[in-house]
This record gives sequence, structure tokens and C-alpha cells, in this order.
Amino acid sequence: MQKPDHIGGNVELARQWASYPEIWTPRVSGDGKWLIWAWAGITETANIWIVPTDGNAAPRKLTDGEHHFRVADVNHDGSRLILRQSRDSDEHEQLLILDIVEGAFPNPLTLQQKDHFVFGAKFHPTQDAILFNANCDETGKATPGSWLHGLDLTTGMRRVLTQMTSVNENAPALGVKGSCVLYHRNDDHPRGRQICAVTWDGCNDRTLYDPGPHLKASGNWIGTEGDLLVVAETMTHDRLGLVTHGGTLRWLIDDPARNIEDAFPCAESGQIMVIAFESGQLNPFLLDITTGEEIRFGTAGHSTLPIDQLENGDWIAQTYTARGPDRLVRTDATGHILAELAVCDDSIRPRKFAAAQSVEWASSDGEPIQGWLYQPEEKSRGLVVWVHGGPTAMSQDRVHSAIQYLVASGFTVLDPNYRGSTGFGLRFRNLIRQDGWGGREQNDIRCGIEMLIGRGLAQPGRIGVAGQSYGGYSAWFGITRQRDLVDAVCTICGMNDLFVDYANTTMPHLRDYSVEMLGGTPEDVPQAYARGTLKDDMRRITGQLMIVHGLRDTNVSPENSRLASSDLMQLGIGHHLLTFADEGHGVTKASNRAILLAEMSAFFERAFDEMH
Repeated sequence: MQKPDHIGGNVELARQWASYPEIWTPRVSGDGKWLIWAWAGITETANIWIVPTDGNAAPRKLTDGEHHFRVADVNHDGSRLILRQSRDSDEHEQLLILDIVEGAFPNPLTLQQKDHFVFGAKFHPTQDAILFNANCDETGKATPGSWLHGLDLTTGMRRVLTQMTSVNENAPALGVKGSCVLYHRNDDHPRGRQICAVTWDGCNDRTLYDPGPHLKASGNWIGTEGDLLVVAETMTHDRLGLVTHGGTLRWLIDDPARNIEDAFPCAESGQIMVIAFESGQLNPFLLDITTGEEIRFGTAGHSTLPIDQLENGDWIAQTYTARGPDRLVRTDATGHILAELAVCDDSIRPRKFAAAQSVEWASSDGEPIQGWLYQPEEKSRGLVVWVHGGPTAMSQDRVHSAIQYLVASGFTVLDPNYRGSTGFGLRFRNLIRQDGWGGREQNDIRCGIEMLIGRGLAQPGRIGVAGQSYGGYSAWFGITRQRDLVDAVCTICGMNDLFVDYANTTMPHLRDYSVEMLGGTPEDVPQAYARGTLKDDMRRITGQLMIVHGLRDTNVSPENSRLASSDLMQLGIGHHLLTFADEGHGVTKASNRAILLAEMSAFFERAFDEMH
């Protein structure tokens, strides 16, 4: 069925949480005076907002789009923006430019299209050209690999700086002088990634750092002389290093006990900001390149994610915790808040937030697993395990609108960081590759449910699983191969046949991701795809099933859900199918999200009541 005219569940509560403001793509102008971001939830689609970083004015909305906007880049004084926009979240993005001082509407830089993908765009320091990465040629025709493009803003002429044979999702970066471009390649193998550079005129294309076969590196320019900041995989861990423009490499942090995710240079020379995690919790710190001294960034009570440093040493950052709304803030040099710039809540009708409790358990093979437990104030209606997507992603102590809505509707929620999740180091992140999809990461989830049952916090017969993308796959896994434990699932934009998923995604980089995770293509390793495919297990479904999909999904094709629904009907297995013609990989428009939330809670309530 398509989205219904009338919806079940607590409609007003669903609307409240569907409109929870989410911060996308925050950027600070080069002069440090303006913070600009896309704000989803406040309006039907995500629009662009601006606020002065001194906190002397309220945020102001700049756009009113029919489709989501995102910020790609901001020029030096904040007067011009490069925006990204796709139609109905199909991820085939168009680049646009917005002149704020003129109050104009965004004007297109590239054409609307449906056959390629754009990854990042940057103003040239002269501000008369932009740089972007897309798997298309000069005319906009799709290519097998990424090409770096330079677009002259005066003449509209486009030229190609370099070409790749595989699609790379990393945004390119220009040096301070604009003469050299930093970019990444993964042409040799999807598991690898090298840091490369090419001059602005398309010459001297070269590799700056290669971590080795099947290992990944990412880099950032640091300083004005062409030095390179590197975060690179080894066989055991991620390490942080500095490559001088003369080619000398020095490792700043090379410790298997440290979980480093990213690093970028500070405004103050000699310091870098390191984005690290401890036991799945954000723990950023400032690192002195010369002395090695580390200074923790942020304060207790919430996580503080640094965005950019201002010339006077202050920072623009985003704070978050599940106990309250996300905030965009200005902090001092160590992360203590000086001013709130934007708050993700309604001051007239503030929401009531459920706290996240960190819980741990052992998986079937003894591997320690961490997750977040949310409990309702009244007697629980049942347990819903919300499984994050990716799988190369993580769950944190922060507001997740679907989880908050389910808890407010009376459900207990477990949000597990199964093996393969980020935030726990390279070893844990790579564990999912040992079995391929549908392996012991699903045991991690099952053991979390059993732990809660053992503690009296969940009841057999009232066990549900929900999630999007890989979380949707995990929901399919629960209702098919863990049907002795799982009673009902809601799979959102999820796959259940890995052969169908590989064949029907229109994202070449997603096929590469399957190759990376499963060890090859379906032709190379058919047994790996067959082992994770759940199609043959559907005939044994005994629980309740809700299938949700956006029909503009280019990531996990809607064909996954269409074929699954057809197979279920042939088997005589009832299910609830909910599709959205104007959504892609996920349900993100505010009105559609309200429908999804209300329908999902009503589905789980009915399913659990029928079990009893």
C-alpha cells in the first residue's frame, strides 16, 4: 500500500517527534562570523539557516524548498553558498549557488540529473570557481569512476582535473593557495583508499600516501606549505600521522588502544583536533603537534562535536545527549559553552526526552557488546530493538526521533552497537567481515535481547526489531532466522536478498561496499551472498511483519521490498506494506515521517497484543 490517508497510533505525538529539528551539514564562513546549516524537521523539507557566531541574533531561514537542501560550502564572508539538492531524496544531487546578500533564490550550477552522484563541492580561494567530485564527464554523462571537476563561475565552463576508475565518496579539498587539490582514490580495491593530489590546472597527479593493500587512509591539508594530516589503517588499528611537504612521515598517535576516527587542523598553528571515541562515546581532544600534549575538548553532561575554530581560539560546535535537544554553540578553546546559537526544540511546547543508559553484554562467542537502553515511564508495552544502519556506523547517547517516539509511546528500546560498528576501534569494525552479512553480528543483537529478558526488562512474546537499511536487513533476519525469539519487525528500506540488492542498487559505490564487506562480487563469492540471503527462510515466518520503503531509493532499491512482498503473498503470509513515492533511502519529510512513526507504533502494539 502507499502512504495512508488516515494513520493509527498517537498522531499528535508522532507529529511532534517527526518535526524534531535535525542539524545537517553545518559550515562556518571563512571569516568565522557566520554559521550556516540545513535544518530538517522544522519545515516539511530541510532548509538552509544562518546565525551570527557571536550569538547576537536568532537563526534566520534562507530557503523554502520543495526538496531537501544541504550545505556543500560557504565562501569567506558567508555571502555565497554552494548547496546540494536532489529530487525526493533520490541522491542524484544538483549543485546550486545562493547569493545571500542579494536575497536571491538558489541558482543551478549543474543540471538536474538521474544517473550520477556528486560528492562534495568547494569554492576556490579566488571564489571565481568551484571544485567538485562526481562520477560524470564534462557533459554530465555518468562514468564508471569519479572525476574531479573545476567549474568557472563566470563563464560556466567545466574542465576535468583527473579521472578515477572507481567511484570515491570523499569530498576533495583545496589548499590555502588554491594551487593544489587533495583527493582520494580506491581504484585498486574497494577495501583500500589512497590519498592523492593534483594541481588546479590538472597536472602532477600523484599519490601522497598509500597505507598498503586493502587498507584505508584519509587526509587533510594542514598549514600553508602543503603538509598533510593522515588518519590511516594498519592491520590492527587506526593511527594519526603528519606528512611534511618534503615527504617526511611522523606518526603522532600509533596506539591500538586509541579509537581515532578523524582529525583536522585548528586555526591556531601547531594544534590539531582529534575526533576519537572511548567505549562508543565521543571523546575529542586537542593535540599539540610538537609536544604531544593532549587537552580534552568538551564538558561533562553531553558530547561536544567540534565543527570549526575561530581566529580568536573559540570554537563552533554541536552538543548532544539523549536527555535533551541538540544545540549549536560557541565554546572557548577547551569546549566550555560561551553562547547557544541554535537549539533543536520548541520553546513553546518543549519535548520530553528519554535518557539513554549504556548497557553491555557478551555475544555468543564472548565478544563484548555495548548498546543504549531506553525505558518508558509506565509499564512497558514490549521491547523494540532499533538496529542502526551502515553497518559501518554507530549509535550514541543522542536524540534519535524514532527511538524517542517509541519510548514516549510506551515501548522499551534497545539500540545495540553490534560488531561492525564504528567508535570501538578498527578490530571491532572489521569483525563483521569474518562472517559476512548475516553472521555473528546478528548474534550480538539476539544476545542483547536475551540479556534484557534475563534482567526482567523484556518479555517473550513482546519482542520487536526495527531499523533502516542494514537495520532493515537485521529486522528481516530477526523475523526469519530468529523467529523463536522475535515476534514482530518493521524493516525500513532494508534488503533480504543480497543478490537482488547487489544487482538493483544504482550506486556503483554501494556495489563496491558489498564487495568490501562480503569479500567479492556475487560471481566471485556466491556462497557469501547466499549465506546472508533470507529469501528461502521467508516461508517459515510466524511473526508480524511491516515493510517500509521509499520508492526513490537509489541505495537499497525498492525492488528489494517489491519482490519480498510478492513472495510473501505467494506464500500466503500477511504483512503490512507502506511505501512513499516521494522518499528515497529513508523517510525524511516531516509529514511522511509522522505517518511512519504513528503506523509503526500502532503495528507493534497490535502485534504484541495479538501474541497475548
